Amino acid sequence: MNAPLKPQRVSTVMDVVGSRRVTPNMIRVTLTSPEAALIPASIAGGHCKIMLPAAGQSRGAFAAQFANGPKPVTRTYTIRNARPARSEIDIDFVAHGDEGPASAWAARAKPGDFLGFAGPGVPKLVEFDADFYLLAADMSAIPVVAAGLEALPRDAKGLAIFEVISPEDRQEIAAPPGVTQHWLIQPDPHEASTAQIDFVRSLPWRRGRTRTLIAGETGVVSALRLFLRGDLALDRRDVYASGYWRIGLAEDAHQKVKRAEVEADEAKLAAARGG
Repeated sequence: MNAPLKPQRVSTVMDVVGSRRVTPNMIRVTLTSPEAALIPASIAGGHCKIMLPAAGQSRGAFAAQFANGPKPVTRTYTIRNARPARSEIDIDFVAHGDEGPASAWAARAKPGDFLGFAGPGVPKLVEFDADFYLLAADMSAIPVVAAGLEALPRDAKGLAIFEVISPEDRQEIAAPPGVTQHWLIQPDPHEASTAQIDFVRSLPWRRGRTRTLIAGETGVVSALRLFLRGDLALDRRDVYASGYWRIGLAEDAHQKVKRAEVEADEAKLAAARGG
């Protein structure tokens, strides 16, 4: 079933049910609140905003700040699973220690902890009329791409590429049998990689409509977008390719330049077409 086009917005403080390591470098935190019952299972893959409490902040003090301001530290994440019957959602975090506030919070998350939640957004892949699907992600985007894979019709054909830190970071994903999964290893995600674009460029391309769901480090996503839209001339409406982060930039700084980077890619494509 497709996700609702305009899911009901939830803005609340959620409590931690539990957390576990999905793989050595991925932490899954399960959250609950009465409002989570309003989030349908079909919304998996939709984005949300999480707001993080300050160290030592009580739940009451955080709830007051969440309601009245100032705005807590906020980050964008993906709903990996939603279980409305249990009023629960799962959010997956890349485990990189104290490098970022969300990772630091997730590494220590336990029952009794809490955070602010606002969302959800619509999943990125909700139209299933293509002949072929190309999905690609680094560790940061595995949740959105995995949810997209699981939402595909069981007769879908395609390819999913995941770039992960170690072989142990491979996950079991319930993809359709006709979608092949490839796992590429990049031990240092902060070192520029061409593995995904090299892999995609090497593929034999078939006729028919291709839809994409691509997310991750902005430099990689930009290269893939330019190849798919430029060299392969895929329709803009069929190419979802979003930079989630950029090497060397925190999320706040990346968000400030993200739109400009997409516009720069569009200008390159227009120039290549002589437009």
